Formats: sequence, structure tokens, C-alpha cells
Amino acid sequence: MAEMKERMTSWLDAARSWMQRPRPAAAPTPAPKTPFWAFVDLVREPVLAVLFAFVATTAIAQPFYVPSGSMEPTLQIGDALIATKYDYGYSRFSIPYMPGAPKSPKRLLGALPKVGDVVVFRLPRDISQTYVKRVIGLPGDRVQMREGRLWINGKKLPIHYVGTGPVEMEYGNTRTAWKFSETLPGGRQHPIYKWSWAGPLDDTGVYVVPKDHIFVMGDNRDDSLDSRVAPEDGGVGFVPLANLVGHAEVVVGSYDYLNAHTVSSWLAQFRLSRFFSGVR
Repeated sequence: MAEMKERMTSWLDAARSWMQRPRPAAAPTPAPKTPFWAFVDLVREPVLAVLFAFVATTAIAQPFYVPSGSMEPTLQIGDALIATKYDYGYSRFSIPYMPGAPKSPKRLLGALPKVGDVVVFRLPRDISQTYVKRVIGLPGDRVQMREGRLWINGKKLPIHYVGTGPVEMEYGNTRTAWKFSETLPGGRQHPIYKWSWAGPLDDTGVYVVPKDHIFVMGDNRDDSLDSRVAPEDGGVGFVPLANLVGHAEVVVGSYDYLNAHTVSSWLAQFRLSRFFSGVR
């Protein structure tokens, strides 16, 4: 009993000591922020969001819109695609909306595209315009069209007939074309459209791709102003590697705006089957 009384006395003394301990001084009220720092707090998050978006579209990927049918059937009018930036390195054209950045033929971490890649680039004769085409020739390659067939380095590329397909024209109407699967050097296959075998671009001289340039063509072979046409004639000509913007990777959405004539037809023009489809 005496032992229990002694323990209770000890607990009471400990509790009394805890309650009588010195209290910490109250934290001082922070001084009000100056207008400058209040403004910094206000704009910090929006600025960081814009900075992150700028870095992402400069270093990682950037969205683009397809306004023409020169890459049908691979890309259709109204496709929205994402092009990655890091595949081929970085140049002044990697920076969105800044074509006037310092000029240099060099690319940071530069790498050659592969034959068959679908690339986004700034048009050499007018860098305010952005084009998308397929890489057909690399530096030193010899490219030629003979009777509608593509030749690379003296070899005719094999094609395989796979049927017909609709080519969407400028005003939303369609035209039926032959559809083939073409096999590029290295075995890579991709679809092409052909309307005839005796068009103005079906028989050409030999194009020798210069150093630090590439040769590009549209998959819609009879309706594409590409490297087969000289810049002074309204074409693309050879594309400097410095003009590359990115590698077209995926179609994230598609809308057939050419046929959205009435309000009741707007929803029907979404091409849901093309959403999040890879670009091959």
C-alpha cells in the first residue's frame, strides 16, 4: 500500500512539473509582404506552367496539324499529330515560333533520320511554313522516278497492289486511287496512292542528295510537291538537316472539317478510328 502511494505521489509530481514548464514564446506575426513579392507569388505558378510547356514543346514533342492530302493514305487532311524532337537532335527550328533564332547548319545531338521516317520540317524556300513528308533519300543517295516507279541507288523498289482507296480532295470530294505497299531499302514498308503512271513527276532525272540534306516525298505520289520539284518551281527541293523539326510519331486526333457543312454533321466528322494511331 505504501509503495502504491509513493508511486502516485511521484506521478502527481511529474504531472505538476509538466504543467508548470516554461511556455514557448508565441511566433511573431510575419510582416506583410511588399507589393513586389506579392506579385511574384501571384504569377509564379502561371509562369512555371508556361515555362514547362515551352521546354516540353522545345525538347520533347510538339503538336502539328495536317492541312493537305499529300501524305494520304498515311496522313489525312485534318489529322492532328505529335512529332518528337529528340530523335534527330536540335536546331533553331526546334524552338516553336522562333524562326528568326541564330542561324547555324549544325544540330545539337544531331542524328540522321532513317529512310522511311515521316518527318516534320521547315520549308527551305519559306521557313515560315511547316511541311510533313516521308524520307526517301539520305546524303549521297541517288533517287529517280521511272514510269511511275521509284528507284534508289539504281534499284527499282518493289510494290504490292493492295486495292483502291479514296483520296480526299481540296473541297471534301474524293477521288479513287490505286493503293500499293512500297518496300524501301532495308525492308520497311509503307502505303502509297497512285492515279497514273505517266504523270509529270513519274519520269525524272537522277537526284543526288547533297551532304547534310535529305530527299522527301509524299505518299500521295501524284499530288505532292516534294523534293522532286525544285524550290523555284514551287516545290520543296532537297531539305537541309538543319530544317528538321521532329519525327511524326502518332495521330492524336482527326476531324474531317472539309465535310462539316452543317451543324448536324459536325459530330459525324470526327474520325475516331484514327485517334491515337501510330504513324508508319
